[in-house]
Amino acid sequence: MKRRNFLKLSATASAIGLMPFELNAMLRSVNLNSCDINNRKLVLINLAGGNDGLNTIIPINVYDQYANLRPTLKISNTGSNPYITLDNTLGDNQLVGLHPALTEFKTLYDQGWMRVLQSVGYPSQNKSHFASTDLYATGNDGNSWNNGTDSGWIGRFMEMYYANELSDTYPLAVQIGSNKTSLGFHGEVEHGLAINISGQDPSGFYTELNGLGGSPPSVIPNSDYGLELQYIIDTDNLSNQYSQAISEAFNNGNNASSYPDTDLSNQLKTVARLISGGLESKVYMVRIGGFDTHNSQSQGINTIEGTHNELLKEVSGAVKTFFDDLDAQTLADDVVGLTFSEFGRKAKENGNFGTDHGEIAPMFVFGKPVNGGISGTNVDLSEATATNNYQIETVQFDYRQTFGTLLQNFLGANDAVIDAAFFNHTANQSFSDSKINELIKDSHAVDEGCYSQTLSADQFNTQDPNKKWFIYPNPVGNTLYVYSSLTYSNFAYKVFNSSGQIILQGSYELLDGNLAIDVLPLASGVYFIQIFSENKKETHKILKL
Repeated sequence: MKRRNFLKLSATASAIGLMPFELNAMLRSVNLNSCDINNRKLVLINLAGGNDGLNTIIPINVYDQYANLRPTLKISNTGSNPYITLDNTLGDNQLVGLHPALTEFKTLYDQGWMRVLQSVGYPSQNKSHFASTDLYATGNDGNSWNNGTDSGWIGRFMEMYYANELSDTYPLAVQIGSNKTSLGFHGEVEHGLAINISGQDPSGFYTELNGLGGSPPSVIPNSDYGLELQYIIDTDNLSNQYSQAISEAFNNGNNASSYPDTDLSNQLKTVARLISGGLESKVYMVRIGGFDTHNSQSQGINTIEGTHNELLKEVSGAVKTFFDDLDAQTLADDVVGLTFSEFGRKAKENGNFGTDHGEIAPMFVFGKPVNGGISGTNVDLSEATATNNYQIETVQFDYRQTFGTLLQNFLGANDAVIDAAFFNHTANQSFSDSKINELIKDSHAVDEGCYSQTLSADQFNTQDPNKKWFIYPNPVGNTLYVYSSLTYSNFAYKVFNSSGQIILQGSYELLDGNLAIDVLPLASGVYFIQIFSENKKETHKILKL
């Protein structure tokens, strides 16, 4: 297959591969076939710009306060376009109205396929689009960058949980709707592989990969330069494999529903077709922009017509059709989707038929595996005063609670994998200890016995019989052991970070063929250890938890 013919999709797309081939032997998850969850997928729907949660989910129990804060922008409780009462059986502090554009959301809720999470955010909200987007992507909380400023939580998760699939012929993640790869997909190794759209023809979009410009060299030098050159060759080969896998899945797949003619619908239509065609990618991300509604959120006084109405209508129609499509193809048991936005909007309107940057916002989680309902209570509008610039500040759910719950209860990741993706450094607590357990139906929740495990040291050491030195455990916590069954009187080692900087080094005589190296001070991430003995050198990759 020619490269420039590899992908004909209905929207801008990127396929994300995270690591070179060698990491395949480094970590593995247990075979989860007996638990029947290997085909499960997450679909992340990015509402870019900061969705106005207060006009998306209207708190009926404090409607008068809401109306006073938004005399022109309020969604009416009477008349021709009132809010949609979501569920009359809920208590007063959970009774909400949906924006009138969200009719399909109401249908999903009524069939038990949607859960609303109230007041989602993080502890120290940053109201910069760029900073907050990066915080969401990296798994941080606004207080520090302890989870890493230049790697993403999705990348860290996939490096550990799907390590045995990193060298397969399909990308672990596919991004559609933006030609800029999300930071969330970048792994600790900092060598993300993005296949981005570079042109368009009448039948759709296509991608052209930039190759090496010729045949690779026949001899790869035994040096650091040689390692880098081999990596470039491997990633180029992997790009071609990804392109073929995506093209074949798209050609083999189909859609069983008629989608609205919108950009987000086209993106989700493509995702459904790739899933239908058997693409084994685990995470998909789509995007719809325009939610930065400082003005023209509404066209005038007490009308729903305007930017926000059109955006929510597009999201509602696209999401409902997507899950109808999956259900018609008997694929719905394996897919969960959710919306997220970098922040919400202020409680008080700004006088320009719009709203300014706020803090918390609701999340919607969709799918047949989802336990329908509402988590949390209505926002406390008494918080929004002139003193705090009319902000609603109470976070009921950290966004990482939602993702952590899905990673474990739906995908089967163990606590260590979740902690590698993100950790509550402020409270020194794992998000596996604060899951939203009502999020996934009992019929679809992963049994604890199916949570992933990693190989033991002995199992790892049998992966490559050509290696003379064994490095274990891998992943490593506090102490890394270097071992050889052969007799070496002395050896030297160097530990490098992913940028090539030497972090640790030493020269030793072996004691009983075994050396313990204290790696407790190292930050979590991927490192390389080089061992020198008898004019020979070996390089191993290690993952520090």
